[in-house]
Amino acid sequence: MKLAKRKKTGMGLLGRGALAALLVAASVLAPAGTTHADANGTIRVALYADIGSKYKSTVPLITLQSDSGFSLLPAAGGAPLLAVPAQNKVRISLDGYRVKVLETPTWQVAADAAKKLQSTSDKPQLFMATRGGAKVYQLYTGGYASESAATNGLASVQKAGLALPAGQTPAVAGTKHLSAGAFTTLEEAQGVVGSFTAAGLDAWPVFVSGADGSTRTEVWVGEAVNDSSLAAISASAAAALPQYALTPLAAGSSGLIVRMDAGLDFTTETQAFHYLLSGSEAKFVAAGNEKGILLTERSKRIYRGDLELGSLNGSLSVINVVPLEQYLYAVVGGEVSSGWPEEALKAQAVAARSYALAQGNRFDVANVVDTTLSQVYNGISAEAPVITRAVDATAGEVLMSGGKIVEAVFSSNSGGVTADPSEVWNNGGDTFVSVASAEDAAAVASSKKWYYLLLDSGISGYAREDNIKLTGNSTAAGLPLATATAKDVNIRPLPVIESSVTPTGKLNPGDNAVVLDQVFESGSYSWIKGPYTSADLLKSLTGKVSGTLPSSITSLQVTKRGPSGRAVEVKANGQILQVKYPDLFRSSFGGLPSTLFDIVPAGSYTVLGADGSTAAIGSSASAGVLSATGKVTAAGSGTVVMGADQTSRVVTNSPGFYFIGWGNGHGLGMSQWGVKGMADSGYDYKQILQHYFNNVTIVKE
Repeated sequence: MKLAKRKKTGMGLLGRGALAALLVAASVLAPAGTTHADANGTIRVALYADIGSKYKSTVPLITLQSDSGFSLLPAAGGAPLLAVPAQNKVRISLDGYRVKVLETPTWQVAADAAKKLQSTSDKPQLFMATRGGAKVYQLYTGGYASESAATNGLASVQKAGLALPAGQTPAVAGTKHLSAGAFTTLEEAQGVVGSFTAAGLDAWPVFVSGADGSTRTEVWVGEAVNDSSLAAISASAAAALPQYALTPLAAGSSGLIVRMDAGLDFTTETQAFHYLLSGSEAKFVAAGNEKGILLTERSKRIYRGDLELGSLNGSLSVINVVPLEQYLYAVVGGEVSSGWPEEALKAQAVAARSYALAQGNRFDVANVVDTTLSQVYNGISAEAPVITRAVDATAGEVLMSGGKIVEAVFSSNSGGVTADPSEVWNNGGDTFVSVASAEDAAAVASSKKWYYLLLDSGISGYAREDNIKLTGNSTAAGLPLATATAKDVNIRPLPVIESSVTPTGKLNPGDNAVVLDQVFESGSYSWIKGPYTSADLLKSLTGKVSGTLPSSITSLQVTKRGPSGRAVEVKANGQILQVKYPDLFRSSFGGLPSTLFDIVPAGSYTVLGADGSTAAIGSSASAGVLSATGKVTAAGSGTVVMGADQTSRVVTNSPGFYFIGWGNGHGLGMSQWGVKGMADSGYDYKQILQHYFNNVTIVKE
């Protein structure tokens, strides 16, 4: 009953997770241009940034650490503002809008309140300060991108049911400060800070870079939301400490506010310096070293190069500025396995370099991001000596076409044939054409197959071949019989082990089952998904397709395919599901691996009449079947249907639709598993690249 009879394939094993270089649904190929990053220079990789519709990944704070010391300095240049010793953790956040929740002399009181807030969208931050020589703990939430967002946060905090110290009320804290002047040493500044905090005011030492590149230490007082509240703080300070002349900060002032973080762990008190980046246009750099800098919040990844820190759209931005070739050490290691042949690694290196250099300033403040929206980039942990050698061996080499660097897109597995641009984003030029990629089967070269079985009880499902053996007997229809090799072999609804999914039945030695088909485990080469009910489909389609959706989906068909066989038109109840471009069918149907799929209804089958007409028979209906002994009636549910390709399936009472497909990713350009297969067969990296990309030359930039 498979609609696509262009080939007979099995269902493949899932490849290495990081292989899937899937561009998200909003991605399209950017027009290649002459503006691109410097092949001999650095590349800017956004780790955290709010770039509007282009990319958004934000975090309220980051924690940095290195096996070697590093410095924080102004991005514009000048002397380091401070040095971070080896193994020391420091935290960085924006001097933005916050909600000051409470202040208490007891760490546990603050920590308990912080734990309550952790599960909310108002993320807690806990600081330690001193008042009159005694420790106090100050709990905040935030930061927030604006005063209005902080006001909403305040309302949320007030509803959180926190036990607040007597006389305290949460309030919004802002970014306006008063300066008490500059001081010769940090110790002198801390003494002045102590005077203000003992008087009940909030104050901190601040590292500031002078116009001449020198570093000075100032003391800033207050965290006001507006000028009137700042004036009130100034009046209080003048009354309590008239010896200090406080002045509002000049517009554009920037610095690193020094605070002490007491919230690294809300179960045990641990402390670390916490630096607040102050100034809307301020940028600072954590200068890289030979060991790299660990970024805890980004899965504890360690990055080469510098980390540029700043404010963008009210959120903390973290941009990794790293030499291009060192960036590729991690990208190639994140995209493919270091155990792959050297020529495959070289092909990935050239493709990744070409893709990166073709981006220009696509993300405004960065050339690329660290996710599959660009290329997988996991830092030093993804590197390996064999990958470094492959990158170095191809240093500077890129794909060119028409005098421009090719945006060499790739995906994990094209399922035997790569996509045509018309099947993906409707653009791409003549560099991308559909080509055969039989070597994609390398993904299942060593995998186990699964038997699709029908048990005596009428239950159907899948069992892995190492738990099943053929008996040598067959049914009257010629279908082979099999039995289990061990007790209680699980029969699973799909050919993959999922701990969260209950098996449909069990098979024991001596029990016979009919073998309907043999397939590969669902993975990157081939897969089966479903069954999806009408409700499932309508939920996933909502917001992804234009036009009105039916109240219930009773039929679902691929009605038009592109050059490679990928779905470019799908109808529900005879109505075309309108998408902006065909690759959106992947997300529209709940995140399918690819658009190279067939749709099979779980509870019906199609009968071809002698006159060429077709009719769908549902599980609750019956059909007249002409056999050698005459006309008999066959029930719908439980009927075994054999397709033209000699595979069989069972019509069940289950509602919904199965998607049976091949490949993983958009399928355009280079297929990573195909690259591996070609390298296994002896092709070199240039031959591989010129197979997947049309009319290209490989040149050294």
